[in-house]
Amino acid sequence: MLTKRIIPCLDIKNGRTVKGVNFVELRDAGDPVELAKIYADEYADELVFLDISATEERRKTLAQLVEEIARHINIPFTVGGGISSVEDVALLLKSGADKVSINSAAVKNPQLISDVAKRFGSQCVVVAIDAKQIDGNWKVHLVGGKQPTDIDLFEWAKKVQELGAGEILFTSMDHDGTKAGFANEALAKLSDDLHIPIIASGGAGNVKHFEDTFKLGKADAALAASVFHFKEIEIPDLKKELKANGISIRI
Repeated sequence: MLTKRIIPCLDIKNGRTVKGVNFVELRDAGDPVELAKIYADEYADELVFLDISATEERRKTLAQLVEEIARHINIPFTVGGGISSVEDVALLLKSGADKVSINSAAVKNPQLISDVAKRFGSQCVVVAIDAKQIDGNWKVHLVGGKQPTDIDLFEWAKKVQELGAGEILFTSMDHDGTKAGFANEALAKLSDDLHIPIIASGGAGNVKHFEDTFKLGKADAALAASVFHFKEIEIPDLKKELKANGISIRI
């Protein structure tokens, strides 16, 4: 088994870390720079920083904040939010990001995935897909989940891989913030359909949920926010327990 990754996610709005339930009801979860430092010290494998206001408010991700976070951590770092051009990506990588996460802009302009992959390499292209079940079918949603589409999750994921994405970050909007477990059935199908790594997001509530998403959901990495921000799960404890349960993980 390849080594699995634990990834805290910092959803940023107006310079603060926030967390909501099913993409709404946002509450303050702390200073992103402080949280980033804590997670790096606790042996998180990577960090994801998503400026959730960026696309909605049509402004660029806060490169300055990215610079500050990058100065304080020594683990790989993905940045997303409002990225719509190769120039945006260049600025974020220059500011200290190791990878970029592209979501709404990739759906509107799939060529962007190829352009970024060609210029900077597939390894730094993460395509984020937010989806929820509508009449039993997983449909892609845009602009922080506010804009539904008719695009099928699994078809879009295959296309994204073909276009040169190095990784997919799949968030189940039905599970997001509920702490009821990850969308393991959909994750397992994605994992079977694709050869690039899949990051599971949405639904982490306890250690068993992480174990299940690695074993049943076949996820390569698991991302969570509130359970880490509010200290419901400590990353070193989580990793020890996962290792004890047969998951290959960096301690």
